[in-house]
Amino acid sequence: MKERFNDLSVEELIAKRDELSSKLQKLRFDMVLGHVENRMEKRNLRRSIARLNTMINEFDLGIRKA
Repeated sequence: MKERFNDLSVEELIAKRDELSSKLQKLRFDMVLGHVENRMEKRNLRRSIARLNTMINEFDLGIRKA
């Protein structure tokens, strides 16, 4: 299920991106060890991080206002 990030501020978006990045790193490590049941979670995390990066970039460019 897609998460909603539209109502977050820039600082919250950056914090959420860092949180998801560390979660992705842990998931990738667990995948190597073979402890992952849901392999689609990796794709979902990568896409969520990409959405967050896009929204942060839109704030920097002035497209999206706080």
